Amino acid sequence: MPEEDIPPTQQEPPQVPLTGTLLVDTGHRNRVGEFRGVSGPYWSLRPVCGGTEWEAEPANVRPPEPMERLRAEIARCNARSAGRIL
Repeated sequence: MPEEDIPPTQQEPPQVPLTGTLLVDTGHRNRVGEFRGVSGPYWSLRPVCGGTEWEAEPANVRPPEPMERLRAEIARCNARSAGRIL
């Protein structure tokens, strides 16, 4: 079925990203995390500086903008240099 024939409410679900991909969860105040896997209907994301994973609805997840990606990568490097993550 051509894309223009699909009603807006029946769009295909987002494609599952590769493990480690940075994503922004708009359902949790635009929190940036690494994709860890699928847990039922949710995606598991982990904070970039380490910590407890959380579950996000795939519809609320988007790729980070360049500034969000840069902030996350800098935070990870700072945490690693301070010995907070390996």
